[in-house]
Amino acid sequence: MKDRCFLLLFTHMNVGRLFALTAGILFLALGITSFVPALVDSATAISNSGTDFGLIESYGNLLGLFPVNAPEAILYLVFGGLGVTSAIALDSSLVYAGFTAVVFGLLTILGLIPLANTVFGLFPVFGADVWLHGVVAVIAAYFGFFATPGLRELWQVNEPA
Repeated sequence: MKDRCFLLLFTHMNVGRLFALTAGILFLALGITSFVPALVDSATAISNSGTDFGLIESYGNLLGLFPVNAPEAILYLVFGGLGVTSAIALDSSLVYAGFTAVVFGLLTILGLIPLANTVFGLFPVFGADVWLHGVVAVIAAYFGFFATPGLRELWQVNEPA
């Protein structure tokens, strides 16, 4: 009985809501693992602005690949929570996908600019983070702006045959 209810949840979700739920769960996992010391290697390069803000203690490379610190992990947790809660309704999941595309697109652009690749000392967005944020922005833009249902699909009434 419980398995059937779980499957019914996913069969009645459209792709926008499924994206919001999946992205939310992945962001929550990314944010939680960023706080696990065994998964975060000590970083080799720290920006001067990072030392000014006192962000050295939480700075490292997640899985030896993605530079993270506590504020960025909190950002991932916030986006994860927003994704899970926005999966409740179609309109909120589309707003979440569009907002995620814009924010992570901006983080990708900032990561490509050498003077701004630490977001002014708060988040390390260089190296593999640029690729991660770029892929997230493209996928979120697809679900937020292009894979949206039309009005006919939203208001379609299933009439009995």
